[in-house]
Amino acid sequence: MTSPNEPAQHDQHFEPHDPVEDVVPMIPIVLPVVGAALMFLLAFIAIYMA
Repeated sequence: MTSPNEPAQHDQHFEPHDPVEDVVPMIPIVLPVVGAALMFLLAFIAIYMA
């Protein structure tokens, strides 16, 4: 029986899952869309306040 504090065996190579790596491929799509939405909202606010 193994203890949870024992290190993993040498033949097992386990890499932890990094959630940032799932988001990185979407950055070139999401960043311009969010930027355009922000510019539209700021222009709408400026026109509404004028």
